[in-house]
Amino acid sequence: MTTSLHNSIARVISRIMYGACIACTVVILGLLVLVTGYLLSIGWSSVSWSFFTQDFVAMGMPGAPGGMRNAIVGTIILIAMASLIGVPMGMLTGVYLSEYEVGSRMTGAVRFICDVLAGVPSIVVGVLGYEILVAGAAAGWYKDIPYFNQINTFNGWAGAIALAFIMIPIVARTTEEMLRLVPHSYREASIALGANKAVTIMRVVIPSATGSIVTGVMLAVARVAGETAPLLFTALNSTSMPFTTDTHFPFIHPELTEPFPSLTVQAFNYARDPDPVRQKLAWAAILVLISMIFVLNLCVRYATSSRRR
Repeated sequence: MTTSLHNSIARVISRIMYGACIACTVVILGLLVLVTGYLLSIGWSSVSWSFFTQDFVAMGMPGAPGGMRNAIVGTIILIAMASLIGVPMGMLTGVYLSEYEVGSRMTGAVRFICDVLAGVPSIVVGVLGYEILVAGAAAGWYKDIPYFNQINTFNGWAGAIALAFIMIPIVARTTEEMLRLVPHSYREASIALGANKAVTIMRVVIPSATGSIVTGVMLAVARVAGETAPLLFTALNSTSMPFTTDTHFPFIHPELTEPFPSLTVQAFNYARDPDPVRQKLAWAAILVLISMIFVLNLCVRYATSSRRR
């Protein structure tokens, strides 16, 4: 009798929790549909071909307010530069935490620092980037370093490094957790076949967790793609199209030492503008930014799934 009553109570609690899970899922999906629908209803009407093909036009000039081509290109460049800096450093840190000196004091300290940095507000990163990369350059800290001695104001390099600083702890902790999920027997089998530790990590461990690591990288990219505060303090903004002068070395391009355009900062400026046309363009910029992240996620997931197959 007692066992039957206990089973009945357990079934009731199980059904209640199942219903609660469904209810929470419906609420979350409802909020997602509501936000997406609201964004589409406001932003879609301002998305046009000129939005992608025209640059900023000052009010009162023919063709005002123009489009956001310069900001879109600038955002793509900043994210690419930040990824080239942050993803390798984050992955190498994750590999160290997972595969080397496991359980030592050093790994514990590095793990703790990554957790702390992952939770630091982005405006703090912006202020730090301003003090080191903008004000420091203006004060002549880098006057003995070729190319970087040209920096004396807000610049694209400062924006990319600030975004990379946000990416590194996220990629590091994600990489570590995903590598720890790879069965230890894979490592033992690789070493038993004569492979050393480095080959085992590169050819066995990392490929086994590629899909999960890529997901963590995309989370980091999505996080920095929507950041505004770090760029306000570092790259600031520009209304010109980046990389308009000829050069054979894009990563030492002179325009990277100057204020650099970005979609988030331009949307922020437009949202504060009293002109309703520019306010609608700000909503369109947000819609385009979310669409870019969505398409990028789809492409990366398709590529990783094809590799797994």
